[in-house]
Amino acid sequence: MAAVQAVEAEGQAPAWRGGFGRLWSAAVVSRFGDSLRGAAMPLLAASLTADPMLVSLVTACGFLPWLLFGLLGGAVADRVDQRRAMWAVDLLRGVLMAGFAVAVALGHASIALLIVVAFALTTLQTLFDNAATALLPSLVPAGTLGAANARLMVGQQIASTFLAAPLVPVLLIWGPSVPYAADATTYVLAAVLIASLRTTLPQREPRAAGSTLRGEIAEGLKALWSDRPMRGLCVATTLCNIGVGALIAVLVLHVTGWLDAGQAGYAAVLMAYGVGSVVGGLGAGRLARRLGRIRSVFLAGVVETGCLVALGTVRELWAAVAAMAVFGLMGTVWNANQVTLMQERSPAAMLGRISAAFRTLAIAGTPLGALLGGLVAAGWGLNTPALLAAVLFGLAVASLAPLIN
Repeated sequence: MAAVQAVEAEGQAPAWRGGFGRLWSAAVVSRFGDSLRGAAMPLLAASLTADPMLVSLVTACGFLPWLLFGLLGGAVADRVDQRRAMWAVDLLRGVLMAGFAVAVALGHASIALLIVVAFALTTLQTLFDNAATALLPSLVPAGTLGAANARLMVGQQIASTFLAAPLVPVLLIWGPSVPYAADATTYVLAAVLIASLRTTLPQREPRAAGSTLRGEIAEGLKALWSDRPMRGLCVATTLCNIGVGALIAVLVLHVTGWLDAGQAGYAAVLMAYGVGSVVGGLGAGRLARRLGRIRSVFLAGVVETGCLVALGTVRELWAAVAAMAVFGLMGTVWNANQVTLMQERSPAAMLGRISAAFRTLAIAGTPLGALLGGLVAAGWGLNTPALLAAVLFGLAVASLAPLIN
């Protein structure tokens, strides 16, 4: 009943006071810095080695810590003061990136160093992201939770696509270390914003005597799997992430090779996806009010499947641009409603663990999809990863169908 009332109140906007504004600002500033680093680091890796396997290892290390430590990060997030965990993690990441920027400036960068830094940053992120998911419901009224998630996603998308991406070439002119120094600065600023939060956190029940992190992690997995809507959504999201991994792995080759649209065409496709993602965030709450969260996710999956079919069959740049714009729009609708439903249905004391279980299982699909995408592209053509993704999205939609009442 509480979840239904929250969806009915979805039109309410979260107040910027009371902590949400600072959390939003911290999230957007941090995403801006992450995007600077994310765009600059592959270029740095490519300048250090021509071995594609070594370059891919840098990217792979952005996923591996979630598989190794994601569940642990959620359990810790449920034990500690989430605000302190978040600002401490951001401060540590700021110090780490500052040291990396100095190493790059002095010419001491190496592939091994890039791999270690990527692994360390994502390991810290497992605690930060789960703590942030658990903290948000205490900062906004239940009726504004969906709108709050959507605004966070929109702000982060704007910072990444429209601010950070165009700025990277300018920063690199000033020096190869500048994007990393800027990233370090954003981490410190985000830490200050989060440390300044003043809100009353929900009371937690004392842990049972003899309670262990391993046992608490198992409780989170059990809670996720015993809740039918969350279990179904987790399975569907994992299937979609396999498809997204397959698509992203060769998207640049799809556009520049199969479409023969060049780098300008690839930039146009990425920009269309970013614009669509922002528009989707603005409309996710309205769609949830009309259809409910599960139906909104179901509709998003159906439309995304159609976009992927068009992407893999219509050999025109305009079709790819349109498909990726709609794909981004519906992707934000899916993500905003998925996160909000999880927050609404999870006990506050277990939200970190349930979030970690969901994220770990879902993120595991992305590197698997990237491998599959490369294999099918090599064997059957550069457009086939998009069609493989369409099949996987179709399976995800089918798995959600029993949840539609």
